[in-house]
Amino acid sequence: MCCVRFKVYRPAICKKATIAGWNKDYKPGPYPKTEKEREAAAKKYYLLPEEYKPYADNGLGYGDYPKVGGGLGVEFKDNYYPYDYPEIKRNFNEPISADHDLYSEDRYSQPDYPRYSKSYYMLCFAGVMGGCLALYYWLEDKKMYRPVAAKQYPADGVKHYTFER
Repeated sequence: MCCVRFKVYRPAICKKATIAGWNKDYKPGPYPKTEKEREAAAKKYYLLPEEYKPYADNGLGYGDYPKVGGGLGVEFKDNYYPYDYPEIKRNFNEPISADHDLYSEDRYSQPDYPRYSKSYYMLCFAGVMGGCLALYYWLEDKKMYRPVAAKQYPADGVKHYTFER
């Protein structure tokens, strides 16, 4: 019985076989100061030493955790890629950014780069609104109404319908 198939964490049967582990497994170590510590940290996070770049040691407590890309949310990952965990679009032992909780599918996600610049969008908005305003003032004296003619009777002063006997 494998715990990956049933997604149950059983440490006696398989160690670190599911995405849910113990908190101590995710706790970062101290910031690497030597090249040997840096290589050990890269191996710990399943990265090549060339790819491994830790966060700056500025007291935030990231320690040796790798600084991987971030910013684009999970919804920008390929939907058709065969992920190990397709429900969260993640592979086994894939390093994630330290603020990954901000970029899940039910949270805020920094969108992909916009197609046009913000100044272009503002110029288009001002152009459309200015065009509507110009049409409004240009057509202000040309009122629109429902074209209804006056009531037509057979002759002036003659009753058209009579309901008398």
